[in-house]
Amino acid sequence: MYPRLRDLREDADMNQTQVAKYLDMSQTGYSKYETGENDIPTQVLIKLSKLYNVSVDYLLGLTDKKR
Repeated sequence: MYPRLRDLREDADMNQTQVAKYLDMSQTGYSKYETGENDIPTQVLIKLSKLYNVSVDYLLGLTDKKR
């Protein structure tokens, strides 16, 4: 799941600071999601799925279908 987050962010031409601002959190906190150091809360998964226009299942690696 975690490399998928980085790939989606890079595909959207965003940096960690921009995504963290969208999520109303620090860049360091967001970085820990991408590295797998911290688990991602459900509400954050939902916001990320909306930001990248993909399903939560895709973010979690349960499917390879983005929608």
